[in-house]
Amino acid sequence: MHEREYLQHDGLALGELVSAGEVTPAELLDVARARARAVNPAVNAIVTWLDDHADERAAQPLSGPFAGVPFLLKDLHQHLAGAPTSDGCRALAGRRAERTSTVVQRWLDAGVVVFGKTNTPEFGSKGVTEPALFGPSRNPWDLDRTPGGSSGGSAAAVAAGIVPVAAASDGGGSIRIPAACTGLVGLKAGRGLVPFGPDESEPLGGLATNGVVSRTVRDTAAMLDALVGPDAMSPFSPALPERPLLDRLDGAPGRLRIGYTTRCALRDQPHPEAVRAVEHAAALLTDLGHEVEEVDPPHDDRQLGRDFLTIWFVHQANEVDRIRRETGAGDDGFELDTRIMAALGRSFGAAALQAAQERRRLYIGALAGFHATHDLLLTPTLGEPPIRVGSLATPAPLRLVAEGMLRTRTTGVLRRVGMVDQMVEANLAWVPYTQLANVTGRPAISLPLYRTPGGLPMGVQLVGRLSSEELLLRLARQLEVAAPWAHHLPAPAVAR
Repeated sequence: MHEREYLQHDGLALGELVSAGEVTPAELLDVARARARAVNPAVNAIVTWLDDHADERAAQPLSGPFAGVPFLLKDLHQHLAGAPTSDGCRALAGRRAERTSTVVQRWLDAGVVVFGKTNTPEFGSKGVTEPALFGPSRNPWDLDRTPGGSSGGSAAAVAAGIVPVAAASDGGGSIRIPAACTGLVGLKAGRGLVPFGPDESEPLGGLATNGVVSRTVRDTAAMLDALVGPDAMSPFSPALPERPLLDRLDGAPGRLRIGYTTRCALRDQPHPEAVRAVEHAAALLTDLGHEVEEVDPPHDDRQLGRDFLTIWFVHQANEVDRIRRETGAGDDGFELDTRIMAALGRSFGAAALQAAQERRRLYIGALAGFHATHDLLLTPTLGEPPIRVGSLATPAPLRLVAEGMLRTRTTGVLRRVGMVDQMVEANLAWVPYTQLANVTGRPAISLPLYRTPGGLPMGVQLVGRLSSEELLLRLARQLEVAAPWAHHLPAPAVAR
C-alpha cells in the first residue's frame, strides 16, 4: 500500500482491507512507520517506539474491527506489559509496566498493532503538551502552535497522518481540546463507561476516562464499542449501550432542541473566532432541521474552575508524594509547575476538598435542569484558536519566587494571595468550556466544523445528558455527512 492510499482510509477501512486479505498488517505497519519518520521530527508526537512488539504482532493472524491497524498509545496510564511508561515525568523515565491495562487489552482484542506511545504533559496536567522530559508536541496545522493537551501527541499523530486513530484520555478536556486544536473527532464518554483497571479504579474521583481521537465518527464509535463495560476494578456497572454504537450511526437523530452559548466568566469577552465557530455550527444544525437557540450558561463556570483545580491539585500532591516514596526521586524528578500544583494541593484542608467534591451536585443539577428543556448544549471547545507553543510557560521571575517558596515551605501563601484564581485564569481561560462534562460525568464530543481564516481548526463541543453517547454520535455522523472533514490534511505535515 502506498502512503497516499493509506491516508485516504480510516481505521475501520484499513481493518476491512486486512480482513479481506488485500493488505497485510506488516504492510500497513511499514507505511505508518515511514509516515512517522517523515513527519514526527516536526510534530514530536511519538516519544516511545515499540518496534519489537509491533513486528511480532504484525506477523500474527489478527481479527477484530481494527485488525492490523497501526495504533499508538498515550504515555499516561495506558500500560502495555514490559513497555516504558513515564506519564511524561522525569522521575518515571525508564519505568516499564508490569501488566497491561484493561483498555489496552481491549484495543489489542480489537486487532490494533501498537508501535509506539505518544507525548503528554507531566501527569496529563495541562491543556498543552510540553513536558520537560520529551519537549513540546506541535500542531501539524501550524508548527508554532500547540496541538493541545493532554492527548496532544496522539492528536498530532492522527492529524499528521501517522495513524487514523490513536489512544487518548480526558480528565478535564484532554480528548476534546486536542481534537479541537487539530481538526479531529474527540468523544469523552460518560462516567464509568470505560474501565481503568487493573491498576486503578476511578482516578480523579471519576473525572477521567480513556478514549481516542480520530478523523471519522465511525472510528470513534467503533472504538467506544470496543472499550465499554466494567472490569474487576470498576466501582460500579453503568448502563451499557443496548446495541453496538457503530451499527446505529446512520439512524436519524430526530429533530433536536439545542441551546448554545459562548459566554464564560473566565473571559471578559468570548474570542471572536470562538463565537464564529459556534455560530457556524448553529447555522448548520438549523439547516439540518434542528431547533437551535442561544441560552445563558447553565452553571457558575468560575466556581467550577476553582473546584476543578482544587481536586486536580490535591490529586497532583498525592501523585508526587506516591512517586517520591516509590522511587526516591528528588525535586529534579518533577517539573516546577507540577511541584507548585502539588504544594498548593497540600495546602488545602480536608474540608476544602470535600466542599469542592460536594459542589459537583450543584453543577450536575444545573446541567440536568438545562437538559430538562434541551437535548444538547453547544459551546466552543476552545476559548481561542490554538495558542503558540510556550505561551503558558511560567515566567522566570515567578519561577524564582516559586522555587524560594518551595524551599521554605511557604507555598500556602500563594493560595492565600489568590494564586489559585490566577492559575484558573492562566490555565483555563483558553479552554474554559470542557471541565463541565468531567465534573458532572456527562458525555461530550468535540467536532471539527470550523477553521479560522488562517486555516486553524476550532472545534465545537456538544454536551449531552446521561447515557447520550449514541445521540451525540448520531448527530456527529449527520454533521459529518453534511460538512465532511476527514479528507483535510494539514499542508505542513503532508509536504514531503
